[in-house]
Amino acid sequence: MTIKLHRGDLPADLSFGPIVAIDTETMGLNPHRDRLCLVQLSAGDGNAHLVQIPKVSTGSGPAKAPRLAALLADPKVLKLFHFGRFDIAVLEHALGVRCEPVYCTKIAAKLIRTFTDRHGLKDLCRDLLGVELSKQQQTSDWGADRLSDEQLAYAASDVLHLHALRTKLDAMLARVQNDLFDLGADLCTPPSDQPPAFEPLRGNWSDVIWILAAATMIGGTIAGVTIDNSVIGGGTPAASAACFRNS
Repeated sequence: MTIKLHRGDLPADLSFGPIVAIDTETMGLNPHRDRLCLVQLSAGDGNAHLVQIPKVSTGSGPAKAPRLAALLADPKVLKLFHFGRFDIAVLEHALGVRCEPVYCTKIAAKLIRTFTDRHGLKDLCRDLLGVELSKQQQTSDWGADRLSDEQLAYAASDVLHLHALRTKLDAMLARVQNDLFDLGADLCTPPSDQPPAFEPLRGNWSDVIWILAAATMIGGTIAGVTIDNSVIGGGTPAASAACFRNS
């Protein structure tokens, strides 16, 4: 494993391929109050790139990290998160950019692991990958000018396994997709002149997870919330879901 720390932005010649895992470290849990300190990224190759975000003056606007911002907004690159709702909000507030398209392993886990309420990253890595993650540095000082080796290793661990988790979760989802879509069709009531809400997405789990992640970003729940073309880019309302919560 190689961990590379970059200060202020990504280097110009760095590529993560079509899928990049992303996580953040902040000074707290309020995206509008607490400073973004670190952005972790991995291409799923066992290496991690960490971008240390400098503190900006109050009222000066978003931090300037143009190469990182361009990657986050690139429609050709899928962004993997765990509990993406928080990270996406933090990145938008701090850098002024909306991440899309996205895939959230926590949402995927909630769809398939209905036998448990343990959907944390540590739980998923242990149960699905046989990997034990340490959380000892979770509440350390991420705003420090110099981060310790232990902090860097902890931060990297949060993105190194997301590609493997996505592969595992998608395989599990694929095995039960017909039952899940049948359930969605039963619970959704589209207009009589439209096809069942979930039918256009059958078999495309990346789109499903992206839609559910987008719903949690704008409302915190998709119970009874219509996800329309402004969210997923379709021509008509695509889903009126009443079966899943992200809490």
